Amino acid sequence: MDFLAQIKNLGPSSRAIRLKKRLLKEPHSLSLEQALIITEVYQENPEMPVATKRALALAESLRRLAIRIEPEELIVGNPTAGVWAGVVFPEMGVSWIDRELGDLPRRAPDSFSVRPSDIATFRQTILPFWQGKTLEDSVRSEAEELLDRIARVVKINPSDYAQGGVCPDVATWLRFGPLGLRHQAEARLNLATPGKREFYQAVITVLQAAESYLLRYAELATSLAARNPAQGAELRERARICQKLAFSPAESFAEAGQSLWFLCVLLQLEGSAASFSPGRADQYLYPYLQADLAAGTLDYPQALEIIECLCLKFNQIAGLVNSPTSGSPINFTVTLGGVDSYGQDATNPLAFLFLKAQEHLGLPQPSLSVRLHHGTPAELLDACGQAIISRGSGSLPSFDDETVIPALLAKGVNLIDARNYAITGAAKPTPSGNRLYWPGASRFNLPKALELALNNGKCLVTGDQLGPRTGELQELRTYAALEQAFRQQIDFFFTGMLKAIDQLEEIHQRLLPTALLSAVLDDCLTQGLDVTRGGARYNYSTIPAIPTANIANSLAALLKLVYLERRVPASSILVALRNNFSGQEELRQKLLLQVPKYGNAVAWVEDIAKQWSSYFTGKFSDRTNPRGGPYHVFYGRGPALASMGSEVGATPDGRLSQDPLADPSPVDTRSLALASYTSLPYPEPASDSRFTPVSLPSQAALVGQELTLSPWVNKPLTKRRGKPIPSGRVKIAHKP
Repeated sequence: MDFLAQIKNLGPSSRAIRLKKRLLKEPHSLSLEQALIITEVYQENPEMPVATKRALALAESLRRLAIRIEPEELIVGNPTAGVWAGVVFPEMGVSWIDRELGDLPRRAPDSFSVRPSDIATFRQTILPFWQGKTLEDSVRSEAEELLDRIARVVKINPSDYAQGGVCPDVATWLRFGPLGLRHQAEARLNLATPGKREFYQAVITVLQAAESYLLRYAELATSLAARNPAQGAELRERARICQKLAFSPAESFAEAGQSLWFLCVLLQLEGSAASFSPGRADQYLYPYLQADLAAGTLDYPQALEIIECLCLKFNQIAGLVNSPTSGSPINFTVTLGGVDSYGQDATNPLAFLFLKAQEHLGLPQPSLSVRLHHGTPAELLDACGQAIISRGSGSLPSFDDETVIPALLAKGVNLIDARNYAITGAAKPTPSGNRLYWPGASRFNLPKALELALNNGKCLVTGDQLGPRTGELQELRTYAALEQAFRQQIDFFFTGMLKAIDQLEEIHQRLLPTALLSAVLDDCLTQGLDVTRGGARYNYSTIPAIPTANIANSLAALLKLVYLERRVPASSILVALRNNFSGQEELRQKLLLQVPKYGNAVAWVEDIAKQWSSYFTGKFSDRTNPRGGPYHVFYGRGPALASMGSEVGATPDGRLSQDPLADPSPVDTRSLALASYTSLPYPEPASDSRFTPVSLPSQAALVGQELTLSPWVNKPLTKRRGKPIPSGRVKIAHKP
């Protein structure tokens, strides 16, 4: 790796540092500009098919939205003239915006300033037209009763925003550009059946508008160059690149970086969804860098400056979402490393340049993930550690190719696509450029279902009758009877969940066709099908079941203390749960301390977790979603543990009412918990693993030590270089 000597000591670009300082001073604000354009298009074309209306609304937005180029920018473009603007997409939902307009400036963590004139415009022009017509309204009118009935066990997404969690085919976009893709759609339009002509025409409409959008930036850069002689040469180069990309593929590294960013902007302008991840940027951008280096038109410091400017742009988009899910939902994940199509290590200089850019900028976007395998060079491991240590905080999600690729193959992904997987913002591996997996189509709260099984179907938090009457705990005389009651609660809510998913997907198909996204996902153009209708090559729906630990620990406590040893009466436990262990601390400590916990390699407790994860997972074995794709279950962690825990009363493992749900609870080392996770029958692995500053005390500790990966691991991943260092073992900790 001769290039490492040239990259290792590169400092940050002074240009990038100046741009970062200006970026951090930019305010967050509400933007109604695109909402007004969308509203106008829908008002003027009431009888037009929705796919055509949506394409026309995006096209008009691309032709009319205000644009801006900052001084010194090497990468240009943004969904709004200001950065960090919360864009309103009225077709998604307006009721929640109306409720929260006054609170947006004070809302944490994502506040947006709102001008009084914008409040008046929203309520006088936008709100009256859209009331009763939005995705949010349709979900409420068509599925509200069902959603309310299952809400404390099942959460259905997305009900007021568009499809997300997608890794578009950036390589194809770079190779063809908007004009090349438009020509493909036009060729297919001429041969299309009447039912598919509407789709192709919508694609052509948005791609033509994308060409115009790029030309607008070229014209703006030319105009600015005439007024700013000091930066005239740079601005004329920006103009040249933008004009070229409107009609031709990218050829240089700078052109490829700009083209990639334009695609990200265009997808954000089409809808309000989060996590359009750039995917394996180090792979598809490398041929452009390689050619420029060989030609002598670019060196590594210049390449790093381009990457730093690109990374700054990823921090300029803020998503506007409602308060229960607030927190900017945009998550652009760049995936580094891994193997290539032939199964060989694909590490190249761009992985190191992206890590160096993150080290220099210290900003949250893009989120970097690294793919590792037995052939991963030790130098890449060192660079990953250095990038985290230099920031003093943060994490780097890591994924083991030798586990993920077989898991994808088992789900029907072909070998080339499996080897080319990338990570989306939800920390999920996905084939690049050809999969819509409907992230978090539903969250199923298994501990809540167990709570109902113990309390005759009644909620311990509200006292409401939520599930079927299956008896109270003391009436369930045997452990088998308890298991049967638990199965009945799961089955009841499972049926409601599938019906709700079907309804929600049908509403999305009807109201939110996405022509531009469909143009950059493989097989949509070939099939003449919008991605919402199953046009992508892979059409998964993911179901997080939350979580395994509380189920295993609660059932283990009941099995041991109530049914086998008969040390605690069932009625005493139910009374304690109903009273949130008030006055029952001795019993709570017994439940906490006298029963083995999941995550400690205790076989019979692990078997409980396997039994119920297998039962829930198996219910999907013969089911397909409305796009004809399979369901995949994973056992979720992270922020959902707190939000879903707020719905659950006290549990027999000693957890208090409405506390967060649990990760595994190892007594000795994290590796026991990791072994527990990897023993479960995941169709989707559970979560990502992360480097942390605590687990990487120094860069030197990476050298010659064992690197443990999980839950994507099936064996230790070891890299040895020189003498082992006695300071110990490098661990990758789970996401907190």
